[in-house]
Amino acid sequence: MEKTKKSYFTAKNITYLAVLLALVIVLQIWGGSIKIGATSLSFVLVPIVLGGVLLGIAAGAILGFVFGFIVLMYGITGADAFTALLFNAHPVITSFLCLVKGAAAGAVAGLLYKLISRKNKYVAVFVASAAAPVVNTGLFIIGALFMGDFISQTFVPDGQSLMYFLVIGCAGINFIVEFAINILLSPAIFTVNNVLEKQLRHSAGEKSYKENSSEKTDTE
Repeated sequence: MEKTKKSYFTAKNITYLAVLLALVIVLQIWGGSIKIGATSLSFVLVPIVLGGVLLGIAAGAILGFVFGFIVLMYGITGADAFTALLFNAHPVITSFLCLVKGAAAGAVAGLLYKLISRKNKYVAVFVASAAAPVVNTGLFIIGALFMGDFISQTFVPDGQSLMYFLVIGCAGINFIVEFAINILLSPAIFTVNNVLEKQLRHSAGEKSYKENSSEKTDTE
């Protein structure tokens, strides 16, 4: 167990996680200003997927949790009107939903990559990239159903069903944009993954060579 912890919490892994964490924060806070018409382009799931692919399930979950925490803070402070209304009406459900859906998106991306990469790494990256927005949006819809009465009374137009509002009116465009961005950037994620893996193997080989050389010198 101790050996596994040492191999994971290396300087390189911590550095990669710190960089990806910074990207999540920056993209979530300022990413909403990048728009096509009225639709915001959300790139925040990209570093979350990259963390799950490069560093594993735990890293993906941590990055997703931070993303959800920022969304929750926006709701608590009133910076995001929709989340603020949900939080004021259902603080526990909203808090749980924000934190869990982001963490789950990162964890599932990391898990799927781990399972599929044994056969095909490119397909694994593609599936992980597609899974993140599906999990993120899917859990949002499920969580919103627990606040159905409030959402129906506050947001749903007369004559429209709650499910239609959540799937089409609320999550629809955002989901399509998030899904498209992740799918289009999958090749880039795959390339970054390959480059960093080669660097890690090269560094590990150099370290092993130095250790072997040191042992031979001590023996002589």
